[in-house]
Amino acid sequence: MIEEMRLRDLGVISEATLPIGPGFTAITGETGAGKTMVVTGLGLLLGQRADSSAVRSGAASAAVDGVWIVDDDGPVADRVRDAGGEIDPLGDGRGELIVGRTVSREGRGRATVGGRAAPAAVLGDLADHLVVVHGQSEQLRLRSAAAQREALDRFGGAPLHAARDAYAAAFSRWRDLDETLTTLVAQRDSRAREADLLRSQLDTLEQVAPQPGEDAELAVRAERLANGEELRLAAATAHAVLSGDGDAPDAGILLAEARRVLERVQDPALADIGEQISELGYRVADIAASLAGFLADLDESGPHELAAVEERRALLGALVREHGSLDGALALWDAGSLRLAELDDDSGRAERLAEERDDAARALDTAAAALTAARVEAAGRLAEAVTAELQALAMADARLEVRVAPASATAAGRDEVSLLLAPHHGAEPRPVSRGASGGELSRVMLAIEVVIAATDPVPTFVFDEVDAGIGGAAAIEVGRRLARLAEGSQVIAVTHLAQVAAFAGNHLSVVKAGDGGVTSSDVRRLEGAEREAEMARLLSGMPDSAAALTHARELLELGASRH
Repeated sequence: MIEEMRLRDLGVISEATLPIGPGFTAITGETGAGKTMVVTGLGLLLGQRADSSAVRSGAASAAVDGVWIVDDDGPVADRVRDAGGEIDPLGDGRGELIVGRTVSREGRGRATVGGRAAPAAVLGDLADHLVVVHGQSEQLRLRSAAAQREALDRFGGAPLHAARDAYAAAFSRWRDLDETLTTLVAQRDSRAREADLLRSQLDTLEQVAPQPGEDAELAVRAERLANGEELRLAAATAHAVLSGDGDAPDAGILLAEARRVLERVQDPALADIGEQISELGYRVADIAASLAGFLADLDESGPHELAAVEERRALLGALVREHGSLDGALALWDAGSLRLAELDDDSGRAERLAEERDDAARALDTAAAALTAARVEAAGRLAEAVTAELQALAMADARLEVRVAPASATAAGRDEVSLLLAPHHGAEPRPVSRGASGGELSRVMLAIEVVIAATDPVPTFVFDEVDAGIGGAAAIEVGRRLARLAEGSQVIAVTHLAQVAAFAGNHLSVVKAGDGGVTSSDVRRLEGAEREAEMARLLSGMPDSAAALTHARELLELGASRH
């Protein structure tokens, strides 16, 4: 539940704190005082789209902060921690969660969850577990078939939820198999062409049998063979210098002579240098042998080898051009066989998929029938319970029917759920989308929530002028039902009716004040005489009318007797 909400520079509200707490909180105020801004602020905390026009005139930004009391463990706590936020423990299995939202005049916004910045979408995720908001737009939503089906499913409880989950799993499996098979059949020709191309490519790769890095090695070899004479001359000259061939002195002999000269003198330092010269002699001999091997290799190579190398390079070059690189060709060679086997098995795979899809379709039929049965059973109970509530909401002759009819298969089932209202005896039930007035729709919506709350409780309900279009005895009964709903959930209602506000345990008033300039509003908790005066104003427009005050006290006594 929401414990407290703070507003700053939001609409006509300069700065206000709303102490809410458990039970039923009524919010009243004069037209234009800013009651709507309370709901707007709450909507911002619930992740709704930020509108820069809501920023108070002359202010750079608007801010809303809320303090929620939530379970230490549960989906809300898990989502907060996933977002990096923290919940302050209260020591009774519950914790305090602080969320905030700012909106700048330029349209930029910022959200915080548990002390950490977070996307506004996180607030929306939390809202799914925290609040149900009902306003004029929600009454319009109740006219949609999807919303009516959702209401029935919420009422159905665990058995219906289990049937719906089983159907959703069966539908997902059938749809995946159907889409896979449809794609396979539609792409049969293109997959056959792919198989022919892949088979040809693999045949070529088998014939060429490329090796990793072979193209780079052949490039080096071709360069050597193409420059054979120049390389032979350089290697032969270097070999002659080191080995003493021809007129060149033998470097090995010269080094050996230098070592012997140094050995004749008995000096430790020169002896160490002599050892280094000896090592150079061995190294020179090794280099000379390497040069001799290089020359022998050149002698064995010839124009015929260069032609073979170039021919091999041409084969590899064709692979590189086709596959982008030699590594790409090797990767296809490694994985292509599996892909070709898959493509060649298209006919058998299509048959297997068709069998699996048929099995999945039969399982889907079974799950759909179970879901329909669960909805039909729940529909009878929901209709009976809501009808009883409507009779208590000054619609004594009204009757609600909940019909479950066959429909095209969707992820939600094969049922079309319709709420039909017969407002009086003898009237033919008509869809609430066409047969209910605004006031009747408000009461139908409230009756449904009261009934559903018994099986699918929600921590917080927010009603924005749910009493629009009603008055008198009907308004009193709306107040009673809101108080009853508040026995198991937190209820916040923005209302203009004293008959509704009388049943609230917490009464907040949005008070408009003007200083000759920009109008601003404040929020105050009303008690005693202040509350009686506000009730009188709601009744007659005159807070100091003796008759209105007497009526206000009567209503407050009636509301108090409900608790």
